[in-house]
Amino acid sequence: MTIERVEPGKRMSQAVAYGETVYLAGQVAADTVGTGVTAQTQQILGQIDRLLNATGSDKERILSATVYLADIATFAEMNAAWDAWVSTENPPARATVEAKLAGPEYLVEIVVVAARTR
Repeated sequence: MTIERVEPGKRMSQAVAYGETVYLAGQVAADTVGTGVTAQTQQILGQIDRLLNATGSDKERILSATVYLADIATFAEMNAAWDAWVSTENPPARATVEAKLAGPEYLVEIVVVAARTR
């Protein structure tokens, strides 16, 4: 089987597909200036859609998601964006934790593993 890397860089790839499984790197908002948790989550979910599409998958096929919040008190804000986006017929396993993220501008980071049909 071939390993497919999407948007590879010197340190990491944004997504890696192997066989029927897609692994996404932790996704953070590209534009953090003046944004809150809801807006950052919406940006991230858009990035997840784009990366999954690039690997032959989609949000209906997400197996698991881990959500990292800089402040767990923003859980409801993140969930508002997540609930508007997630497939209610095919919700993934999910964990949400509070964590110190790579920089203070990042309020949310999401990691996803999904199946694909290619």
